[in-house]
Amino acid sequence: MADRLLLVRSAATAATRRAAFACDEPLDAGGKRAARGLAGPLRHVGTAFSGPELRSMQTATAAGLEAIADPDLSDLGAGAWTGLELEEVGERDPACLRAWLQDPDAAPPGGESRTELRARVARFLKRANAERGGVVAVTHASVVRTAVVLALDAPPQAFWRVDVAPASVTELRRRDTGWLVARLNWTPP
Repeated sequence: MADRLLLVRSAATAATRRAAFACDEPLDAGGKRAARGLAGPLRHVGTAFSGPELRSMQTATAAGLEAIADPDLSDLGAGAWTGLELEEVGERDPACLRAWLQDPDAAPPGGESRTELRARVARFLKRANAERGGVVAVTHASVVRTAVVLALDAPPQAFWRVDVAPASVTELRRRDTGWLVARLNWTPP
């Protein structure tokens, strides 16, 4: 049984710095430096997983991890909004954006709802719990937020109340009753 799970948000890309719905793009220069800074804090981890996106895999590699790609750690599918900033989406389709922000079952055109994301993250948490020792998952803000909401048994609307910085670490510890949030949004000095 996993004693702890470290959820690492992938380091920054050009899109994440613009606060855009990210494409599958590489880390920028600052993101690469930040990812390398994770190597020390993550060096004693047992099993490592990563979202399949390039930014997750590059973050894991730069941090010295040999991560196994796991589709359940994929970013929230933005569909037609991929590459756009929130403001642009609001100008193009304000009703759809409003629904997506308020209703966990709403999805961007061709994208994924937070309810669907929640099911994926719950599935990953169950598998992570079955691992021995510590587990690290290099993933995305949407996945980390969802894992924290699940660990707290909070309502889906709490998703928007969790901040997750690029190249930050959130630690969950296993308890008999589920996961305990031990550390949130920590970044190495």
